[in-house]
Amino acid sequence: MKLFCFLTLFFTLSLQAQFQINGIVTDSNNRPLPFATITTPENNNTITDVDGKFIFKISTTTSSMTVSYIGFQTKTISVSTAKKFYAVSLLQKTDDLKEVVVSNENPALTIIKKVIASKSQNNPQKKLQNFEYKTYNKLIVTANPDSIDGRIDSSAAYKDLSKKTIHIDSSDYKFKEIISKQHLFQTEKVSQYQFSENKLKETILGTKMAGFKQPVYEIITFNLQSISIYDSNYELFETKYENPIANNAPSNYNYKLLDTVSLKGRDAYMIYFKNKRKKRASGLEGVLYIDKENFAIAKAVMRIKGVLDISGVHDFEYLPKEKLWFQSNTTFKIVKGKNNDDIKILGGTIQFDSDVDENFEPRKKVASDFTYLLSESNSFDVRINTNVPVKNPSLYIEIKDDAANKPESFWEAYRKENLDAKSQKTYVLIDSLSVSNRVEKRLGIGRKILNGFYPIGPVDLDLKKIISYNNYEGFRLGLGGITNERLSKNFRIDGYTAYGTKDGAFKYSLGAGILLDRNTNTWFNGYYTDDVREIASTVFAVDKRVFKIYDPRPINISTFYEYTGWRGNIQTKYIPKTEAVIEFSRNHIEPKFDYIFNLNGKLYSSYVMSTAMISIVWAPFSNFMQTPTGRNETEKKFPRFTFQYTQSLPNVFDNDFTFSKIDFKAEYEKKYLNRQKTALLLQAGFAAGDIPLTHLYNTSPNNLTKETVNQRITFAGRNAFETMYFNEFFSSQYVMFQIKHGFDRIKILKKVRPSLVLVSRMAWGSLENPDEHLGPQFKTLEKGFFESGIELNKIYKGFGLGGFYRYGPNQLPKFEDNIAVKISYVIDLGL
Repeated sequence: MKLFCFLTLFFTLSLQAQFQINGIVTDSNNRPLPFATITTPENNNTITDVDGKFIFKISTTTSSMTVSYIGFQTKTISVSTAKKFYAVSLLQKTDDLKEVVVSNENPALTIIKKVIASKSQNNPQKKLQNFEYKTYNKLIVTANPDSIDGRIDSSAAYKDLSKKTIHIDSSDYKFKEIISKQHLFQTEKVSQYQFSENKLKETILGTKMAGFKQPVYEIITFNLQSISIYDSNYELFETKYENPIANNAPSNYNYKLLDTVSLKGRDAYMIYFKNKRKKRASGLEGVLYIDKENFAIAKAVMRIKGVLDISGVHDFEYLPKEKLWFQSNTTFKIVKGKNNDDIKILGGTIQFDSDVDENFEPRKKVASDFTYLLSESNSFDVRINTNVPVKNPSLYIEIKDDAANKPESFWEAYRKENLDAKSQKTYVLIDSLSVSNRVEKRLGIGRKILNGFYPIGPVDLDLKKIISYNNYEGFRLGLGGITNERLSKNFRIDGYTAYGTKDGAFKYSLGAGILLDRNTNTWFNGYYTDDVREIASTVFAVDKRVFKIYDPRPINISTFYEYTGWRGNIQTKYIPKTEAVIEFSRNHIEPKFDYIFNLNGKLYSSYVMSTAMISIVWAPFSNFMQTPTGRNETEKKFPRFTFQYTQSLPNVFDNDFTFSKIDFKAEYEKKYLNRQKTALLLQAGFAAGDIPLTHLYNTSPNNLTKETVNQRITFAGRNAFETMYFNEFFSSQYVMFQIKHGFDRIKILKKVRPSLVLVSRMAWGSLENPDEHLGPQFKTLEKGFFESGIELNKIYKGFGLGGFYRYGPNQLPKFEDNIAVKISYVIDLGL
């Protein structure tokens, strides 16, 4: 009886087994037909891609498939398990126009207009007050071994006439052998999505990543495609495109009615869309399945074809009670497109080599050309109008503390189907390889290096403190670091010491911090410091630490002040979408240049400042992630705003002056589909009260006081006025505006690909009581300061060159004094 039951079960499974076929659909002239419909008698269907190609899983009991395309004769093809590839040619109808022209307007455009008008009734995030559902996602990087030749190629080379040496190239063979057993990369996650108050939040309940005990959060949160098909800007692979059903989309897209099909028991139109600008690189195109009754989207296929071939498919289930199509499955796929440059994604997890060799000749395809990334998500447990409050709705993603430690029973409960043998081996083999090669440890080291640290046991060595140069200290040689999690996750000690070869003085700092709240990254810190700082410089306490192997602008600075004292602060991300620093400090200030501050007849050559300061950066459009290790900004969006207020504390710790300072910064960046980029920066400061020159504003000059242009050639700053001389202008109130526009890199030679950047900067300012500041000679900015320039960055191995010109009311009489030539250097880490 047991044997009979087993044989019955096996036979039943065999009847339900599926096999995969592929092929291409063309017209009589052998031109591919994109988005042709392929249907089986069981009412399963798929469509061809933009090249007319298809891959289709069908049941072993299926004996035929029907191929249809608007304007062409429908064709039925016999299928069998013995044949895997089908080339289908369709004949064009002579009356194809009569089929689709039902009015004076393009019928597809008429339908799309009704879709746009009905969006609020069909978009779950508009029609429903709240909902929640769970999703299981599996992402793999793999290749089809059947596509790889796998031959062992050999070439002969002769060292002499009597002896022959054969060099064997077995890379394709080895790759095929590996990919037949396992995937190159694999990760799974189970998420709960909750929508309420017009916000959608993802809570990751479980995550599993091949090769990692603790997942790489950057990969987990990587935005591959838009969750909602109704977003005005549809996103594929972190690039936004105008949605073909956006309000203004009909002016930018062409539409074509392809067919009508039955989808989940409801009739639907198939409408092909493509951007009108044919020369547009990587334009969005695809097919929308539109419900005939309510004009809702019942399925969507979105595709970008360029250097990468990217596709996103959205499947929906119809909910009769709500009369709503609700997303059920999504599929995202990346394969190699046509590219003349090497491309790395996911931090190098997947790499596509260029289509040409070093001599610009087309190269032969290799095994890695068949690599692809596939991400599939299945939604379930949909609950409508639950009225369950969403915790921390300002967070875009929250990862549960135990998400990476779920047992196998958890995954078996959520997987749509059990892992096949290949996927199971992937975890075992990659985990083993990761341990033997210490992948997690190397990744941790790499992350810290990007932030300017190198871990040595329980201490992270501060790479920025080792060596630097400026015109006051000369070479600044030092050593610094901070304790890491190996010593303690809740307590840290950091400090540094440095010596200037030119000023002959030692500098140092010593501090400690205590973690108050891990979820909000709240720390209480205390420091004692004896160091120097550029005069009149603006420092926002919340600005992120930027690590550069070199920091060009300080090389030119020669005017500093020494500050000695203590400070205590609280760093926190408690307020949603912000990071804040609240600080109290007391410092003794000594200018290291010829300067006297004359305040009401009392002369100060050094002084004491006791201050309270609050600094906050607000990123209202960025997405934030809550992980077991804290809160992080996962997607930096613009605009973003920084505000800082500083107030002196009269009669506190011998404070000498009474003053207030307000500093503000607004940043905006926009990236375009053609790889151009525009960046705007607005910065302002207002200081009132008794403030010495050391703590006013210099608006970031970066030009040396030298006679000729050649003598003034130096490194460019990041957002500095390249034609403004050091200590030329000082202000107590100022406003500065900068605009940069970068174009795509221009390919001159294989390794010579400069990027052109146009830059304009301007500033206005004023200074109250300039007669109080004795010593240096300077000007004020009432008439404004203007400069523009051109940068050619990354001309060769990161080096670039720029030229800037100063004009307007503060233009200098001598023409060449208004010109600045700058060297730039950009390090490409290939991430």
